[in-house]
Amino acid sequence: MSEKFNSSKQKNDKFSSDKPRFQRAEADKPRGKKPGADKSRIEKARGGKVAAENIGADKPRADRPRTEKPRMDQPRNGKPQGDKPRSTKPRAETLLVKKVSDDEAEEAPKYEKPKNALDEGEGLQSEKLQKVLARAGHGSRREVEAMIQQGRISVDGKISTLGDRVELTAGTKIRLDGHVLSILEAQDTVCRVLAYYKPEGELCTRSDPEGRPTVFDRLPKMRGSRWVAVGRLDVNTSGLLLFTTDGELANRLMHPSREVEREYAVRVFGQIDDEKIKQLSRGVQLEDGPAAFRTIKYQGGEGINQWYNVTLTEGRNREVRRLWEAVGVQVSRLIRVRYGDLNLPKGLPRGGYKELDLPDINYLRQLVEMNEETVSKMPVERDRRRVKANQIRRAVKRHTQVAPVRRSSGSAKH
Repeated sequence: MSEKFNSSKQKNDKFSSDKPRFQRAEADKPRGKKPGADKSRIEKARGGKVAAENIGADKPRADRPRTEKPRMDQPRNGKPQGDKPRSTKPRAETLLVKKVSDDEAEEAPKYEKPKNALDEGEGLQSEKLQKVLARAGHGSRREVEAMIQQGRISVDGKISTLGDRVELTAGTKIRLDGHVLSILEAQDTVCRVLAYYKPEGELCTRSDPEGRPTVFDRLPKMRGSRWVAVGRLDVNTSGLLLFTTDGELANRLMHPSREVEREYAVRVFGQIDDEKIKQLSRGVQLEDGPAAFRTIKYQGGEGINQWYNVTLTEGRNREVRRLWEAVGVQVSRLIRVRYGDLNLPKGLPRGGYKELDLPDINYLRQLVEMNEETVSKMPVERDRRRVKANQIRRAVKRHTQVAPVRRSSGSAKH
């Protein structure tokens, strides 16, 4: 019993010894304040220099003024930091954005245009049917639109309607009146332009039910394409008429928005004074709207038959004649002498044509903001005509050599 009492006493003496017990929280030694102990959390987060009134303000983070961070040479926790320079390491998010952008740029697939869009059928865009056929030389846009409205054109067996779009592939079949049309790619199509001297009495149509002559009767024949007239001239008007294999070029040259000049030499019959000239220059109200000559130049004449050169920037039906008739003057003769800057070729007979060279073709294309051509078929056509002429010459020569022998052999038998 005494042993148990002694052991418990020893345990109590261990805690009640003369050695003072250390009290961590309540020692007599005064506790030192840490720097920034009295500052709020917001002040500590912003460097301790934010004004009290700014704490808890409603300003968005982007609009708040940026506070200065504590300098590195000032004691932060009681230890001097020295004159250590401030780190200029870039922000992590800036590097991350740049890295992602570089990776995306490297991994982005590169588009390569197929060598032949018709064969591969990739990278194609749909176009309006009338634009495709006009570019291929099967008529102007207006002519093709008229064919579509008449139900004469089908795509892959389906009758087309105005406004249909088409994607050209190797299997696309476009038919006109049941006949398959050849559609060449733009880079395979060579633009050709003819200057034709239209005589009076010819119609600007491909065929006439009454059998009257047309302007297309005298033009050279082509395979896979056809000539498209740039505008029209009425049956009693003669002069320069352009033809091209590029329907888009013809459409742009004819469109009033391009304001391509047409110059006419006109012989009028009647009394003309300055007031009528001013009236024609200011404008006259016609059945289809107001119209006026851009320029009027007197060229001479005898008696009441006077010659004038007039210019227009559009091609309405019989516009020159109707303008003069609106002021009481009759037109007795009308000749178109210029289209744009292309004049009626000198020495060209009525009913004759001349194919334009590459500079003249590119002038017309630049006039309506189209890409220039780099290839011309004129040398090819010259060589073809030369070969054909040589073949005819050799055939005639053989015929003249063989014919006398046949006659002599026949006479010998008799």
